[in-house]
Amino acid sequence: MRNERQIIRMPDAAALAQAAAERLIARLEANSGRAAVCLTGGSTPERLYRLLASEQYRNRIPWRRVHWFMGDERFVPPEDLRNNMAMARRLFLDICAPPENIHPIPVQAGTTRDAARRYEIALQTFYGSGRLDPARPLFDLVLMGLGPDGHTASLFPGDAALDERERWVVGIAHAGVEPLVPRVTLTLPTLASCREMLFEVSGPDKRAILAQVLNGKELPAGRARALGDTVWLVDATALPESSHDA
Repeated sequence: MRNERQIIRMPDAAALAQAAAERLIARLEANSGRAAVCLTGGSTPERLYRLLASEQYRNRIPWRRVHWFMGDERFVPPEDLRNNMAMARRLFLDICAPPENIHPIPVQAGTTRDAARRYEIALQTFYGSGRLDPARPLFDLVLMGLGPDGHTASLFPGDAALDERERWVVGIAHAGVEPLVPRVTLTLPTLASCREMLFEVSGPDKRAILAQVLNGKELPAGRARALGDTVWLVDATALPESSHDA
């Protein structure tokens, strides 16, 4: 089946970041028109973001026709070090991308609900419709991560947002892990509207939770699947010794 999860083992974090960069570029090359990438926060993608700004990669990306979105955001000011888009801006976007092609979640809005509604409108305006068409994905690539509790984006275990099917973006009042600040996140159907969903999982601290995901435990990261390809890049330190795909 097309939405089955593909696990690709990488020898280390450096190789994982390079593989992610190559897959991102391949998706952009496959689309000769306006392209869209949905970014993720956390520490794992930092190496990838630095690579995208490096001489090795920056000249291979058609910056003027690529638009950059964020899969979730911590509801803190844009200049706050905990802000996901601030990290992406600092490491590569402000260096390489046209400002008008960078689409941050509006954390300046009064509430997470206000921010979610405004970002939903921005996504729908970009897409040209208020309803997602499975034949026309919103994103070329969606980057994802795996949290210590099995969350992905800001979709936490047990949260009602996991079952949201109508709204594209929602506010999250209580985060399940640090930093314990409210969040704004794209919902599973919105994240799924992509040609490729690419997870990056690195480090021995991810091994136990990754084993649970791969063994079929009901966790947000395990529920996240693309309409297109769902690929997990996992480095050797994070991959359980014996695992199987669910």
